Amino acid sequence: MQDIQSAAERIIGNVEKVIVGKRGEVELALIALLCGGHVLIEDVPGVGKTVLARAIAKSVGCTFRRIQFTPDLLPSDVTGVSIYNQKSTEFEFRAGPIFAQVVLADEINRATPKAQSALLECMEERQISVDGSTFRLPSPFLILATQNPIEYEGTFPLPEAQLDRFLLRINLGYPSARDEMAMLERQQIRHPVDSLEAVITAGDLEGLQQTVRESIYVDELIRQYIVEVVGATRSHSDVYLGASPRGSIALLRTAQARAALANRDYVLPDDVKALAPVTLGHRLIVNPGARVKNTSATTLVEEILESVPVPGTRFARPRR
Repeated sequence: MQDIQSAAERIIGNVEKVIVGKRGEVELALIALLCGGHVLIEDVPGVGKTVLARAIAKSVGCTFRRIQFTPDLLPSDVTGVSIYNQKSTEFEFRAGPIFAQVVLADEINRATPKAQSALLECMEERQISVDGSTFRLPSPFLILATQNPIEYEGTFPLPEAQLDRFLLRINLGYPSARDEMAMLERQQIRHPVDSLEAVITAGDLEGLQQTVRESIYVDELIRQYIVEVVGATRSHSDVYLGASPRGSIALLRTAQARAALANRDYVLPDDVKALAPVTLGHRLIVNPGARVKNTSATTLVEEILESVPVPGTRFARPRR
């Protein structure tokens, strides 16, 4: 676990050269990175959503591509297209920008549902299908998508199937006055993201991801607790559609990553409680009546956490 914690501190320290005063949000992005999951960064313009994605890609030495989502974007603009080669008299596939290890889907909700659907297969299966052929995407593969929650004109809400494919959702928020002063000082001459260098390699990241999956112990009581929390979202009176089993898996994997960042080789109930709002909130559909009362999905998840009993503690792993 010491290797994971050491690498995590180097990545966080590198990203914090650019993103000031948002350690909690940077840690959440790192948790998604260790889980190999996709991140939806939702906040108002100008708070650093795009810069966070660029800083993460540079810090882990991964290839980076940016896709600017617009209403006229076509699925082939994302995945690539087959072009006829007159010399060889055959069709050749020209890969699109999705063929990168870290992909920034900027303002994802500005694209039409047809263009958004181009991401469904690659987000879940790490591959794309074009003209009857299947192409594997590079590994590791991570999509960082941004969207503006207050701008509705000219936008298309993400479908539930796509929201469910994001491991977690992050809100950055405005910086404090002190952090904003530090930001002004750092960016007076040039943007610090331009001088960032990798602190680990893509191969190192894959090794860390494997260690998190295989070495972090999750007790049966913790797994039962996760299932009960997710199950409660499906029976809550204010929830029209609860979290899917993919939400349970997301909660399990992110809890493992959080334990690793804390230099533990086992998951605690506190890990589950800390990550439930960001892993389950975007997967819920709130009833119209609850929306009228300005009840958010995150608030409902926090209510569920208060109502579901926390499991007891085992002092040793059960013998097999």
